[in-house]
Formats: sequence, structure tokens, C-alpha cells
Amino acid sequence: MKTSRRIIRGFRNPGRLLPLRLLLFICSLAAGSSPAALWAAEVGQANDASPQTTAPDSQPDAAPVEVDPSITLKGAVWRTKAGIVFLKTPVGLLTLSSKTTLKDLKASHEVSFWVHDRHSAVEIRKRSDGSLVHRYLSGPMTLGPDSSKTLRCWTADGEQTVHYGTQESKLAAYHEGDQLTVEVDESQTIIGVHDLQFDLQISQTPPAGSSAHVLLTGSVSKLKSNFVFFRTPVGVVMINSKIGIPPVKVGHTLTLHIDDGRVTAEVTKTTKPAA
Repeated sequence: MKTSRRIIRGFRNPGRLLPLRLLLFICSLAAGSSPAALWAAEVGQANDASPQTTAPDSQPDAAPVEVDPSITLKGAVWRTKAGIVFLKTPVGLLTLSSKTTLKDLKASHEVSFWVHDRHSAVEIRKRSDGSLVHRYLSGPMTLGPDSSKTLRCWTADGEQTVHYGTQESKLAAYHEGDQLTVEVDESQTIIGVHDLQFDLQISQTPPAGSSAHVLLTGSVSKLKSNFVFFRTPVGVVMINSKIGIPPVKVGHTLTLHIDDGRVTAEVTKTTKPAA
């Protein structure tokens, strides 16, 4: 009876109680569990109680791929002949020629010129009020949806649908995929079918901040004085080597990039096949 009284007296005195963690430790030893396992279980419970956070799945947007060939130029009318217009641009002389149009251009007109892959666009506007005089769209003939009397044409504002208008008989001579130049008015209606060519001479570096843009890749076909002739998907372009063209030889591949007033030229030397 004395022993039982001592045990009861010990539980009645809180100061003599064993700490809870020590008591659990002793119990775990008696049950055959290791102290490390008990500690890991306690840590695991604490981690389970904490909120789970996941990093947002964010990926940087891919940079847009620049089209090659591509050209953006604005020019002022310098000289005109019947069906030929000579334009001064920030990079040099741009010549437009046609047998069926370009007969009414004046020095008071401003010309915007774009090339995008196999497509090109020309807009001629009055410099005084910006009103449209001519808009030409060139590229492979692409029929509109549902066999309607429409074409899909590339413009500086993206691909657009244009209507045949009164030109259905002329357009009947073309097949889908044929190279075609149409004149379009402000209502997106075709008002003429023409032939239109251009010739570009790059002879100077545009001023800083200029909107002039050129990206062309081709092979060097001829060298004459300070000029490099290289054949591109849009024709033969003549470049003054003094604008920053490195030494090249006929047959070399040349990539010319003009943007923000800077000129970059990259030359790839062709390798002769092994005998």
C-alpha cells in the first residue's frame, strides 16, 4: 500500500511529471520504434499541414520570325516616263514599271512599297491630304472561300479579301497560284488587272530612326566597280559595297539586313564539292 500511495502522489504533483516528448521517447523504445522514425513522422505531419505552392507555368513568348525576303520603303517621285516611275527612298533608287498603268503619277504623290515573301504591295497617295490614288497588290492568285467571286491578297495590314468587281473576265485567264497584280480601291474591290515590275538599287545607308527595312538573301552574281549584284527571290538587286558590304566573290551567299538605320551583311562562302 505504501508503494501505490507514492505513485498516486506523484501523478497528483504536475512538477514531477515527465515531459511529453520524453514520455513518447520512452514509449517508442518500449514498442521497438527508433527515435529517428518518430522524429521523421512528426516532421512529415508538420509538412503536410503547410500549404502547397506551385510555381506558375510561365514561358517567355517566342520572338516572331522575320520573313525573308521582306522590304518596307517610302519614296518620293523623282522622275516619270510613260509607264515608269523613279522614286527616291532612304536606301536608294526604286523603279516601278508597267505597260498598263503608272501613267498619271506626279511629284506631289508619295509611294509606299512593301515586299513580303512572294507578295508585294504598292500604295500611291497624295502628299497633301493622304487620299488614295492607286493601290496595287501582287502575289500568287489565291481564291476566296466558298468559290465566291473573291481573292485573298496580302496587304501591309495583313491578309484581306477583295472582290472581283467588273474584272471577272480578265481574272478568268489566270489560275490559282499564278502570279497576279490587281488594283484595288478603298472598298476592297478590284478595278484593274495589270503587270507591275520593280527594280531596287541600294546605294546608301538610311538615316537613324528611318522606317526603311530590307531583309534579302541571295547569291552574288556579278561584281562591277563598287557595286555588288546579287540574285534574290524578288529579282537582281544592286548594292553599293561602300555601305558596309564585306569582300565577296561571285557565288557567295549574301544576307542583307537594313533596319533602324543600321546595315548588317552576312556572307557565306560556298564550298566546292569533293572530287
